[in-house]
Amino acid sequence: MKKKAEQVQAENPETLLDLKLTAPKEAAAGIPGVVHAVQHVLNEMDPIRGFKALAKLNQKTGFDCPGCAWPDPDDERSPVAEYCENGAKAIAEEATTKKLGVDFFEKNSVAELSLLNDYEIGKKGRIAQPMYLAKGANHYTPISWDLAFEKIATHLKQLQNPDEAVFYTSGRTSNEAAFLYQLMVRQLGTNNLPDCSNMCHESSGVALNESLGIGKGSVTLEDFYIADVIVILGQNPGTNHPRMLSALQKAKANGCTIISVNPLPETGLIAFNNPQTLKGVMGLKSKLTDLFLQVKLNGDMALLKALSNIILKESKQNPECIDADFIAKHTHGFEEWKTSIEKEDLHHLAVAAGLELEQIQAAAAHLIRGKKIIACWAMGLTQHKNAVETIQEVVNILLMKGSIGKPGAGTCPVRGHSNVQGDRTMGIYEKPSPAFLNNIQKSFGFEPPQKHGYDVVEAIHAMHQGKVKVFMAMGGNFLSATPDTKYTAEALQTCDLTVQVSTKLNRSHLITGKEALILPCLSRSDQDLLNNEPQFISCENSMGVIQKSQGSLKPISNQLKSEPTIVIELALKLFGNDGPVNWSKYLQHYDYIRDDIEKAIPGFTDYNKRVRELGGFYLPNSSREGKFNELSSQKAHFVIGTLNNIHLNENELMMMTIRSHDQFNTTIYGLDDRYRGVFNERRVVFMNPEDCLRLGFKAGDLVDLLNFDDGIERVARKFVVVEFNIPKSCTATYFPEANVLVPIKSVAVKSNTPTSKMVIIQLRKHQDGL
Repeated sequence: MKKKAEQVQAENPETLLDLKLTAPKEAAAGIPGVVHAVQHVLNEMDPIRGFKALAKLNQKTGFDCPGCAWPDPDDERSPVAEYCENGAKAIAEEATTKKLGVDFFEKNSVAELSLLNDYEIGKKGRIAQPMYLAKGANHYTPISWDLAFEKIATHLKQLQNPDEAVFYTSGRTSNEAAFLYQLMVRQLGTNNLPDCSNMCHESSGVALNESLGIGKGSVTLEDFYIADVIVILGQNPGTNHPRMLSALQKAKANGCTIISVNPLPETGLIAFNNPQTLKGVMGLKSKLTDLFLQVKLNGDMALLKALSNIILKESKQNPECIDADFIAKHTHGFEEWKTSIEKEDLHHLAVAAGLELEQIQAAAAHLIRGKKIIACWAMGLTQHKNAVETIQEVVNILLMKGSIGKPGAGTCPVRGHSNVQGDRTMGIYEKPSPAFLNNIQKSFGFEPPQKHGYDVVEAIHAMHQGKVKVFMAMGGNFLSATPDTKYTAEALQTCDLTVQVSTKLNRSHLITGKEALILPCLSRSDQDLLNNEPQFISCENSMGVIQKSQGSLKPISNQLKSEPTIVIELALKLFGNDGPVNWSKYLQHYDYIRDDIEKAIPGFTDYNKRVRELGGFYLPNSSREGKFNELSSQKAHFVIGTLNNIHLNENELMMMTIRSHDQFNTTIYGLDDRYRGVFNERRVVFMNPEDCLRLGFKAGDLVDLLNFDDGIERVARKFVVVEFNIPKSCTATYFPEANVLVPIKSVAVKSNTPTSKMVIIQLRKHQDGL
């Protein structure tokens, strides 16, 4: 690394806190969840501001939660609290009245700030004015908006090729901002538009596009209430999508069977205390999961093949247990797939899954009886080398059962950030389709670039190789979200200029190019005034609903700009108003942005009218209708997948990175993971007790974690061993602390998603100084 990197720390400090352990909780939410939510809000702002924000959160006349993308009910929403504990924490983070003025940056150098952990950095407060880090400087200094835009435009105009710039997008970005952002980038002449999807549900998009013709899930929230069986794979809804628990509880009350598949027995999968019911207030938990299948890491493919094998065998005696009519009319490749499944050895598959055959047979019995099946999944499936084929194996079961394109059934990739799906709809994609590019050309009169751009991993490699001069991020915390922390830090530091559009301070503001800018933006909850008229933006949730979002809180500084305004004013510096895009008109009213979205993107007819209707509108979804017109065969495809055989040496373990309950993506709300019984510490490694004994470790030991992919030693130092209920040979650690171990070259086939759920590690006793 460069000298600067020796001074500025890319990783969280190795300092340990005062770890406390308790037994894991038996039920999620309840009154403790309410108490924690209120505490977080009141720690960041006064009660009036706090409860004003919460009263508008996820309401039809309010603003969309900046946390997860779980949908709001189409009908009535709770007038008291249409949000979860982590939604309240998200509001506490972004609506805080703590702010960082010029004096903060004068007192604190970049190197000094990098010695803090990510929790401490995030808790400093909102950035109150644009800041600039000059070449060779140790402190950020204030800069005017006009000069900041001028610096960015100058760097971009000096590029030998537009592909020397990369424009990253976080899933928080609104439809309006995302559309303008991709339009500006393509007018500049590049498709280098990586986004956070590349690191999470890219595998889902690739798999669903190949199998069904559309990269989005097919179900609505109402489908959950009438499903016969819901299968949840590789997902922890109690922490990552807590409002999903209410939908599962309602499904359960209506007679649905819930099967959970995960290496960890997460509290939110087991039981739920709904604090908006008398039973929940009294602490009388509602059981959610009927059958828990504790697969080992990457055991999902073997499990899915085994389930299919059992169902196909049963169909020989009981033909009605599969939907032969649907298969014949609407699918392609069934016989070939069936032959491949029937060749599999059930006992071998059970061992590969890490389960007893009887457990798999019990799950298959539920699927055999069920006519309406929903499959949900998240990162536990998407971040493996064989992620795309594993998700397609999920789809194969749904197709065999005829459980796509009818009420109460279908696919449900549960997205993370609240508008990550909308950003992709708006064109934030490094591999745009010819149809999308043609629409841009017809709507705006310029020819957009045809060559595919960089995704996240490709962008990191390109920066590391010196091919990228300017890196700009529309939200997010790129360094802490990405794999192979040391390598990624080196990559960012090769850039001439890095630009971060942000609400709060994060580690990506500290690991920079030769020059750096922080452009502070309005948050979701802030009132957005344009020409003294309140504006609203719009978002798309996990189930394809477009709805308005209008903040109402007074911004903490008069020097903040909205994300759309930032893009517009930068574009005016780059192109002026003489080119094919009339950028100035967007500064009059956001309706003009939506008018142009309507022209360029299918499904947005009467956008300005329909988005103003309470609850918004659904985008077209062919697989929801049981149509697969986007595929050349006009039929859904059965896809044959292969098992991913993982060989471990005697001293090796498999590791997955996970979130704590006090965390959303890279935002650390607190230092507790109370559902798992871990308090006041994040540098822990969850291990099976038998592995501890076999490898000569015990609970409480301090260890270093090592990965040796590609002949490179990667080390995450000073972690505490926590014995936990996790399959043998499997471990779990929190990200971003363990991201340093995720090899940059270990990616999913086709999607190029980093394999953060499958990292081969070794452990050694920690010694200070080594």
